[in-house]
Amino acid sequence: MAGMKGKQKTVRDMILSLAVIGLAAGVIYLFVPHDDHAPDLERVDYRVELLTARRAADYPVAAPEGLPRTWKATSVRFQGDHFDRWHLGFQNPGGQYVAVEQSTQKRADFVDTASQGAKATKVTERIGGRTWTRYTGGRYDALVLQDTPGSTTVVAGTASFAELTKMAEALKMA
Repeated sequence: MAGMKGKQKTVRDMILSLAVIGLAAGVIYLFVPHDDHAPDLERVDYRVELLTARRAADYPVAAPEGLPRTWKATSVRFQGDHFDRWHLGFQNPGGQYVAVEQSTQKRADFVDTASQGAKATKVTERIGGRTWTRYTGGRYDALVLQDTPGSTTVVAGTASFAELTKMAEALKMA
């Protein structure tokens, strides 16, 4: 009989310990912030980099004109030592990412990199008086501008084709 009381006490102590641990975990969970929405990205001013790229690049550099203020520029860079690569990233009003990418790198390699592995479709469309080919799959969807000797222009991102088209329509080459 003496051995039975020890086992009951051990089981009871184990259950009480689990209850205390569960209570502590619940309290910690309540006080740890849970913010599931994406962080608010800061708007960047890309005018200086755009002027630099337009002076240095061997092709007409693309940048949007007339987009609503709800489109927020979030990243910009020009890499003259890396195939004159131009990058301009935006967050659209719905929080999706849209980027304008240009380079003198070999077209197939650049499109694969800029579109994050998207593949060409047979769909082409006229946007802003220019012909663009749709690419789908991978991490991004993309529009690739046709007939640009010496460089490649890609509009890619997580946004829908309608939003990618809005960006492509707004692009001015200079």
